[in-house]
Amino acid sequence: MSKVSFEDIGAVVATFAAGEGVKGGQVVKMTDNGTVGTCSAGDKFCGVALEPRKGGAAVQVKGFVTVSCTGSLTVGWATLAADGTGGVKTATTGGMSVLVVSVGADGTAVLCL
Repeated sequence: MSKVSFEDIGAVVATFAAGEGVKGGQVVKMTDNGTVGTCSAGDKFCGVALEPRKGGAAVQVKGFVTVSCTGSLTVGWATLAADGTGGVKTATTGGMSVLVVSVGADGTAVLCL
């Protein structure tokens, strides 16, 4: 168990229309005016969807957030992209620069967007 928590620090959340398939906890991308959708592998993401309801989703676009990750991440500045399954992975091209503050053995990472 960690002795520090970054939960909700600096969280900025905006409401968007949610495309089909958007689930809470997954990274999302802009798909249309005011609309987010699921990401394919390698996509640049705009934030993390919270629990979608009635065709809309609150999306965290800034601050500290926990996401699932595939591959090997290390703490520090990293260029990440969507992994195609709702989480993130290291990107060699195109991704976005984020600060990784924690990497868990359970396949999660805490990012500062």
